[in-house]
Formats: sequence, structure tokens, C-alpha cells
Amino acid sequence: MNREAFNAFCATLPQSTHVVQWGGADVWKVGGKVFAIAGWLEDVGLSVSFKVTPIGYEILSDAEGCRPAPYLASRGMKWIQVRGIADDDLKAHVRGSYDLIVAALPKKTKRELGLS
Repeated sequence: MNREAFNAFCATLPQSTHVVQWGGADVWKVGGKVFAIAGWLEDVGLSVSFKVTPIGYEILSDAEGCRPAPYLASRGMKWIQVRGIADDDLKAHVRGSYDLIVAALPKKTKRELGLS
């Protein structure tokens, strides 16, 4: 998946917002909370970090193309960074991250966003 396709997919998730920060990374949020961060390295290609469940973190930490997300995982957060995985797998993981973030939003925020 290229950066444009990644951003187009994230834009389809309800009430998602996009900002460019942290040195040009594409940061996707819902309710003001980050659910995906994507960057592009010329020698590597697209690199995406996303939130996972504790079990997902244990499984994906050692999977091919995956690693604990630098900075985030070192602070105890359950985030994984991926490179070179199948498009459908990446979309499923990002959607899962989005769903985790939405589930953790306060009820009032969910109502205001129409996500309840």
C-alpha cells in the first residue's frame, strides 16, 4: 500500500481526522485520539503504527514485518509498527485500532460524534 491509498482508507473511517505532524507523519485521529501514524522512508516505503490489544501486541511483536512501535511501545503503550504487510491485513489492523480508540472514548464524545 502506498501513502495515498493508506490516507484514503483512513479517511473512510467515520469521524476520522488527519493532521501532518512529527516530522511529516500522517497522523489519524478520532475524537482527538490517535489511532494510526504513517510515515514514508525512501529505502523502506510505508511504515504504519497502530494500537492493538494486549494479546495482539504479544502476537504481532514477533511477526514478520512487525515490531513494537518505537517511542510508543517503550512507554508501555500497546502499539505495533508494520512495514510491507498485505494491504488487507494493514486495513484490518488499522480498523481494529480505530475501533479500540472509539470504544475508549467517553460516552458524551461518542454521542457528539454520532458514534454511539
